[in-house]
Amino acid sequence: MPPALKALLAQLGGWALVWFAARAGILPASPWSLAAAQAVGATVLAALLRSARWWLPIHLAFTPLAFLAHRLDLQPGWYLTAFLALAAVYWSSFRTQVPLYLSNRRTVAEVARLLPADRPVAVLDLGSGTGALLRPLARLRPDCRFTGIESAPAPHLLARLLGGGLPNLALRRGDFFAESWSTHDVVYAFLSPVPMARVWQKACAELVPGALLLSNSFPVPGVEPAFVVDVADRRRTRLYAYHPVPADA
Repeated sequence: MPPALKALLAQLGGWALVWFAARAGILPASPWSLAAAQAVGATVLAALLRSARWWLPIHLAFTPLAFLAHRLDLQPGWYLTAFLALAAVYWSSFRTQVPLYLSNRRTVAEVARLLPADRPVAVLDLGSGTGALLRPLARLRPDCRFTGIESAPAPHLLARLLGGGLPNLALRRGDFFAESWSTHDVVYAFLSPVPMARVWQKACAELVPGALLLSNSFPVPGVEPAFVVDVADRRRTRLYAYHPVPADA
């Protein structure tokens, strides 16, 4: 079931539970009591529908925040502005289930260490966001070619503005699954658990022998990594490294 449909069913189910409880006299008629009960009901239903864990706090906060916004009597234009801003940043996250993650400086240093020092390579960042990984890498390795593909307009625009002076950095807006990866030696992904099986399939189908797939935090399901790098940062980042095997090998 698509995540957006699960979210809708959980919210509607939460309101249905509140309606029946109110009709039965179990709940007081206070708006805040109804909002709290709906939030708890929607969260429980979302868990029963096996929604991703990060959906649960959203369900828990959604209706109380909606009630609070109504009490503040904000002008409609503010809601439209907030929606457009969030859409520009997260774009198709509701469909891909890939939020915006930013690679930190210590992760950049570890990725730089993994790049071959004796020859130039081509590096592709899947969902490059604001270019937090590629910009410092492009400065550290001017002999290499770096490409980032990002679907969300706001992070892509910021990446273009910040990385415009780097001749070895190319940033494109689009769907990285729709483009060929075959000309790249290293593919980096900081996505989510959801697309990793598909990432592995495409890597095996398109990358040349000896290419390296690096996944930040999210391993490929059912595939043993060639090695794992533990990054010495606060979130204890792990880089899972794979050598994709062609399907006909």
